[in-house]
Amino acid sequence: MNQLPVQRACDLARQDDEQKWLIEQLWTRQAVGILGGEPKCCKSFLALDMAVSVASGSPCLRTFPVALSGPVLLFPAEDTLGAVRERLAGICKAAGQSLEALPLYVITAPRVLLDEPQDQQRLRATVEALRPVLLILDPFIRLHRADENASREVAPLLGYLRELQREFATAVLLVHHARKGSGNDRPGQALRGSSDLHGWGDSNLYLRRKQQGLSLTIEQRTAASRGHVPLALVEEQGALALAVVDESIDTPRQTATPQDRVIETLRASLQPLSTQQLQKLCRIRTATLCEILATLNQQGIVTHGPQGYSITTTTPPFPVSFPTPPIHPSGNGNGKRPRLEQLPLSLDHQLA
Repeated sequence: MNQLPVQRACDLARQDDEQKWLIEQLWTRQAVGILGGEPKCCKSFLALDMAVSVASGSPCLRTFPVALSGPVLLFPAEDTLGAVRERLAGICKAAGQSLEALPLYVITAPRVLLDEPQDQQRLRATVEALRPVLLILDPFIRLHRADENASREVAPLLGYLRELQREFATAVLLVHHARKGSGNDRPGQALRGSSDLHGWGDSNLYLRRKQQGLSLTIEQRTAASRGHVPLALVEEQGALALAVVDESIDTPRQTATPQDRVIETLRASLQPLSTQQLQKLCRIRTATLCEILATLNQQGIVTHGPQGYSITTTTPPFPVSFPTPPIHPSGNGNGKRPRLEQLPLSLDHQLA
């Protein structure tokens, strides 16, 4: 009987830090793993951002450097191909890249089932032909007909993807949903289905809603993990893309109104801020921000100069509090507060 190949431990190839990462601090080289999160947590946006970064060599989320760039193969099982192209074009615009120049390939088949032998063979042949550095499958629920809760049914599918990783030296990212209402669970334990999914990953990413923003948790098998990277989906020059945001500004403005957030951000800045900078920091739609800035400018709370917007020196400390009108015991004799038309109508009224 033929023996299995073996090698003395001291003779195994060394791996230094330069060979460890595909995307530094985010995804290790040739890693398999899960990008998980509850619905509508921008999982697909993050997966596409990683695809653009690896294909172009530009930093992921404009923050995490790419250590190895090359072809990327993507199968978006839920989104239309037109929507995928639009998202990729927006991410490329934010990253300063040209979509037409990237070795980024999209599987256009209507479905691919990992529990179907014929589809497994077709996917293996495609990976062999393109030799992608990164394979992205989004989402797992559309890739099989198995019972996700049954380890005996999930394990063979994950084993097949591990075989692809080892045979073709490619990283494999599997987008997967977390259970609804699992916000208090540990991120990996919040994934839907069998615990094999959590244990399978070499690199795992988890997205969660955190009040008005997003929180990214990074989990590595062979490197230090990192918790809570604050993210937001921002619009810049008509393009939508995820971005890492300033956590120091993120916390105090969670319960503030959009106008309050603009005032607070300008007050905290040591220099004027452009509309694009305010949009990123405040996470407000461009049209809404322009309306707020126009109103604050008319009220004399902010000024607009060549370098951008800044707070006026005469603006009272934030937040502005309106005086509570006294209760009128007389009049109709019911002790009610005055009618709406008797109250101050604008911030100008108080500042005067």
